[in-house]
Amino acid sequence: MLRDLAIDLGTANTLVYARGRGIVLNEPTVIALNERNGQVLAMGRDAWEMIGRTPGYIVAVRPLRRGAISDFEVTQRLIKLVLQRAGVRRLSRPRVLVCVPSGITEVERRAVEEAGLSAGARGVLLMEQPMAAAIGAGLPIDEPIGNCIVDVGGGTTEVAVVSMGGIVASRAIRVGGFDMDDAIQTFIRREYGMAIGERTAEQIKLALGSAYPAAGEPTAEIRGRDIAMGLPKTVVLTAEEIRGAIEGAVGQIVDAVREALSGAPPEISHDVLARGIYLTGGGGMLRGLDARISAETDIPVRLTEAPLETVALGAGRALEAIDRLKAGGLLLR
Repeated sequence: MLRDLAIDLGTANTLVYARGRGIVLNEPTVIALNERNGQVLAMGRDAWEMIGRTPGYIVAVRPLRRGAISDFEVTQRLIKLVLQRAGVRRLSRPRVLVCVPSGITEVERRAVEEAGLSAGARGVLLMEQPMAAAIGAGLPIDEPIGNCIVDVGGGTTEVAVVSMGGIVASRAIRVGGFDMDDAIQTFIRREYGMAIGERTAEQIKLALGSAYPAAGEPTAEIRGRDIAMGLPKTVVLTAEEIRGAIEGAVGQIVDAVREALSGAPPEISHDVLARGIYLTGGGGMLRGLDARISAETDIPVRLTEAPLETVALGAGRALEAIDRLKAGGLLLR
């Protein structure tokens, strides 16, 4: 019989954790559809590879945008496919714990539950991502000690100060890695008159993106399409240029951290000052983001060991203590 599953339903990536087996699926949260007949052509990494490389009637869709479900039907189809790939069948009927952004609505929560049940789960439990991230980071959330977790995802950034099994103060903004990609595309279009795609913008962010100056910063040669001539074009970009391009998004993330900390009681703030801030999520891996937050808060910042997997690992650990978490109110359902 298939073991219980935990799912990190992220804007950028979806991860599945199977009890006793660890992470069994890690795919982009993308689904490719044929708009003419509604047929699902691919999901995950296969669909991601299609972005910008298909006929007009084939579209790669991200059903979650900025931490919210933008298309209920596509989201349900995606969850069904994810569970099927993880081995869920009508006869296996595992219990499923799904991590969701803290800002989703009651309607969206029901949509996630219904998708899991229709895919074959015998029960669906929901858990907010910041709490799962704190568990995955190994923070002592059940103790009377203040802990701060910053989860920077593709579409949202969630900051939570946790103590005694609950969230004491929090701040969630709909800004993340995709906003940095959009800012890079806008910058290159404005400054160089060149159009680049979503995939290229992400590659530039990974190669040159940073939130804080450092010695020996790289440059990179980028190819795109000249807007005026319509022909291929090549430019050389610097890390300083890209840092300036994404400053708006980075600044909002730093402000969210400060706002969350300002809402915490003095004793909790003292604990965070002593223990530091824990940074996780794919966006948390941006070079220098830890140094930038530390410089603006005067608090040490540590990147978790597996930033991309922290939420899924935390949800997996929560599977081992579902009854206790339900009693403590840490599960939404």
